[in-house]
Amino acid sequence: MNKSSVIQTGILNQQKAITQALWITGFALLTAVGAQFEIQHQPVPYTLQTLFVLLAGAVLGKRNGGISQVAYLLAGVIGVPVFAGFGFGLVKIIGPTGGYLLSFPIAAFVVGYLLEQRKSFIWTLISMFIGLFIIFSLGTLHLNLIYFHNWSDSIAGGFFIFSWWDGIKLFAAASIAYRLRK
Repeated sequence: MNKSSVIQTGILNQQKAITQALWITGFALLTAVGAQFEIQHQPVPYTLQTLFVLLAGAVLGKRNGGISQVAYLLAGVIGVPVFAGFGFGLVKIIGPTGGYLLSFPIAAFVVGYLLEQRKSFIWTLISMFIGLFIIFSLGTLHLNLIYFHNWSDSIAGGFFIFSWWDGIKLFAAASIAYRLRK
């Protein structure tokens, strides 16, 4: 390999890293914007965040999708008002919504991982359904530990209450991701 090709390879690698960083940052920002589209509901509001979590995994892949959601969480924890209602801080992670928020990197990673296997629309739906199941499960678990202290109330108020809303987002995210990957 001559010096010129080494330099060209280095430049291409830098450009690729910059592009990946921009996509990661973009999906962290989209998740933050999705948090502000909020319908009040106690103790956990309806938002558009999960739409972007699912898309992050599908579009960016497991690694970068997960990283984008870690970046989103870190921004909120250090004081950037990215959580629902322009919330921020560790109190949001400890509070009723914390389990949902902490599940975002895991869900994005799993969606990205599963979509490495197949690319069909049905598989995209299944992969994203699994991602939502992870979000709902960890969110409900945390909600039970922190807020309700009653499994029946936690499942009703933290899992099933969101099914219609997230069903719409699931279909939208799968449709968008499938089209983008074509």
